[in-house]
Amino acid sequence: MSSRARLTEDEIAAALSGLPQWSRDGDTIVRTADAADFPAAIRVVVAIAETAEAMDHHPDIDIRWRTLHFALSTHSAGGLTDLDLALAARIDEALRAESA
Repeated sequence: MSSRARLTEDEIAAALSGLPQWSRDGDTIVRTADAADFPAAIRVVVAIAETAEAMDHHPDIDIRWRTLHFALSTHSAGGLTDLDLALAARIDEALRAESA
C-alpha cells in the first residue's frame, strides 16, 4: 500500500511526468476531464469512489454536467504523498475505461 509520507519536490516532478493529464496547484494535484455525457460522468465517480474507499484516501470531486474536476492532496501529511499519485493513476484508469 502507498505511503502517507510527504514527497520531495523531485519525487513530485518525476511522478507528474508519468501523469501528463495532471498538474500541480500548490500542495495539490488537479485534473479536469470530460465524460461523454452526465451518466458516464457519474459512472466514473462511482468507480473512483469504490477505489478511494478501498485505499482510505478520498479525492475532492466536482461535477458539472459531464465535466469532472479532481483535486488530490494528503491533508494529514500537509502535502502530496504516494497515495495521491496512486489515486491519480486509478482515476486515469477509470476515465479510460469509461471512454473505451
